[in-house]
Amino acid sequence: MEADSSKARLVAACVIGGIVLGASVVALHVAGPVAVPGLPPLDALRRRFRRRRRPVRVYMDGCFDMMHYGHCNALRQARALGDQLVVGVVSDDEITANKGPPVTPLRERMVMVGAVKWVDDVIPDAPYAITEEFMKKLFTEYNIDYIIHGDDPCLLPDGTDAYALAKNAGRYKQIKRTEGVSTTDIVGRMLLCVRERSASDRRNHSSLQRQFSSGHGQKIDDSGSGSATRISHFLPTSRRIVQFSNSRGPGPDSRIVYIDGAFDLFHAGHVEILRLARELGDFLLVGIHTDQTISSTRGPHRPIMNLHERSLSVLACRYVDEVIIGAPWDISKDMITTFNISLVVQGTIAEDMDFAKDESHPYAVPMEMGIYRRLESPLDITTSTIIRRIVSNHEAYQKRNEKKEAKREEVL
Repeated sequence: MEADSSKARLVAACVIGGIVLGASVVALHVAGPVAVPGLPPLDALRRRFRRRRRPVRVYMDGCFDMMHYGHCNALRQARALGDQLVVGVVSDDEITANKGPPVTPLRERMVMVGAVKWVDDVIPDAPYAITEEFMKKLFTEYNIDYIIHGDDPCLLPDGTDAYALAKNAGRYKQIKRTEGVSTTDIVGRMLLCVRERSASDRRNHSSLQRQFSSGHGQKIDDSGSGSATRISHFLPTSRRIVQFSNSRGPGPDSRIVYIDGAFDLFHAGHVEILRLARELGDFLLVGIHTDQTISSTRGPHRPIMNLHERSLSVLACRYVDEVIIGAPWDISKDMITTFNISLVVQGTIAEDMDFAKDESHPYAVPMEMGIYRRLESPLDITTSTIIRRIVSNHEAYQKRNEKKEAKREEVL
């Protein structure tokens, strides 16, 4: 009897508690939240919680002409200031009006920027200067919280700051510029070859492109690479390589695809063949040839970018999982076994196709093993394509470089 009485009291307590709780919920729904002294209102807490859950979106724009590891490092730093990075790519017309003709057209620059692993979205035809209208569009349509730019000056032709509006709105953040590289510097490396060759051989004016193939008169890189690459001011560190590297490795059953090359003046053609290669497996391993190897196969004028510069550009690509810095020219069976390579691929557009006639074929071993495949290159672009563009319009690029240097000295 006593047990039955306890059960009855417990049931009654639960019923009464449920009625009270239900009535409280109904009252809150009808009357609205009740303010508790010393605590923020419930609606304010909800709004604050929603704001915390919404990702912080940051915006960075640029020309990204002849995209290099300095651009990639800027995008990496910008992405670290938020949860999502939206990148605006300036139109060809805007670049021409403010800086001079771009080397790479907008469609190729869009491919390059979209392939950087820290980029979440890309806006084409962005204005060179942040206007009131465009800034409002960024804040309302793209939900941008902050506008990012490097600590180097970005001045309009009239001398005003291109990011003045963003700064005045309190929505501007700054990152550190990557020292030792710029598009101006890279263009200068190639123009130097043209200028110095012209001075030493004025009798031959048949083709400026031929001047590039001579390789004479260049400043020599004293970093110990042994190549004739024009001197670079880039100082590689293990920390920078770690910042660009992926933390994950291949799984035990991963299908590892291998592709190698120079990847000099990393361009849209490189990006597209890497994208296709990555689609053939679970893990893409990229071999990057040494400066000496490239010089021996393409002439002492190459590469334009040294081994570490080229490695960082490739590492920044979202389709690449790992790189071999200083990969061998010949792919051996030992190498295939060591890296557990399942497939070796090569694009149809390349500058080193003469080896097909040689007795020692660098892809002979994977061919014999039945793990070699040729991929149709989506874009007919090579490093020589980029060089020809600069050479064909070298006077305009020379003036562009001089104009930029004069502006920089004026600011300093």
